[in-house]
Amino acid sequence: MTIKDVSFERDRPDVCGDAHPKALLKAIQEDGDYLLKLSNQHVVSADQFSQLGMLQLFRLAAKYEANPRRFSTSLQGKILISAFYEPSTRTRLSFESAWHRLGGDIMSITDRSTTGIAKGECLSDVAEMFNNYGDCVVLRDNNETSLEEMIDSLRIPIINAGNGSDEHPTQALADMYALFKWRPDLVTDEADKAPIKIGIIGVPDKMRTVRSFIKCLVKFPKAIDEIVIIHDEESSTQLFGEEQREQIEQAGIRIRTTRDLEQVLPELDVVYINAISWEGDTFSTYGSEFHLTTQSPLKDSAIILHPLARGQELSTDLDSTPHNWYFSQARGAVFLRMALLTCMVQRAERVIDVV
Repeated sequence: MTIKDVSFERDRPDVCGDAHPKALLKAIQEDGDYLLKLSNQHVVSADQFSQLGMLQLFRLAAKYEANPRRFSTSLQGKILISAFYEPSTRTRLSFESAWHRLGGDIMSITDRSTTGIAKGECLSDVAEMFNNYGDCVVLRDNNETSLEEMIDSLRIPIINAGNGSDEHPTQALADMYALFKWRPDLVTDEADKAPIKIGIIGVPDKMRTVRSFIKCLVKFPKAIDEIVIIHDEESSTQLFGEEQREQIEQAGIRIRTTRDLEQVLPELDVVYINAISWEGDTFSTYGSEFHLTTQSPLKDSAIILHPLARGQELSTDLDSTPHNWYFSQARGAVFLRMALLTCMVQRAERVIDVV
């Protein structure tokens, strides 16, 4: 893959963030073999994706977003099994919208109590049935081990759409896609000339979206100057998982922690906020002391990312400002998932060379 060495005029939104994907297409010049290698592969962790692999996915997502009418039959004749055993709005609808937009059909399960699992059926048997009924499975479950229990019996690919407090890899890919649409220069050879400082509000070890997001960020060390973790927990709280801090340090990215949101906000180019975490059998909130509003001392050029759903931590008065990139983040997730799903069900060769 060739990464074009160019400078970009920043795509500044009129109201809220939604830069045109063609700027990202200009930054990433070539399609690549990585997309073909995703064929029939499970997606469990953000660790699976390399820098070049992510860039190729983002290029295909940008193609879909720039010209959606050209790609409307890629998944015709394919069936998605959408199994969401934990409450979800955006992730489930995003996956199902992505599949429908490409011409595929869907079987949706939104309540574990309506399945054989409620009668004691083991997940490996459920997986054997899925093999006969669909071409791909998207699973969300508050049980972190459900994926492991199913994978050995699956002959069709499965996507982890959020497993307990562990990971949410496709959300992280969507977050990165939004980030690079905002700053396409960050994927060029010029990235290290103006690296960004990212603030993450909350406790990474408690939040699957944040955990996966950091795993993606460390693949782009030239683009990231520093990651600042802003938290309101006691100093004894474990902020990172066993390997997460090591991943950041090995990438050469600086890490800082603080409990003073107001002091650090003026320094940050990107603020990633997500106060909600799945823990046990319910949702918990981390970072409850922190709130972003139009009165917050944000840099004029700073953007806010949030995987949604939001609570009181993110005021609606920011929705009509240029800081709002969380709506673009949610919209772009559809195109990112269109790209990923196309590759996983052996249809990438139909689209990667289309201009």
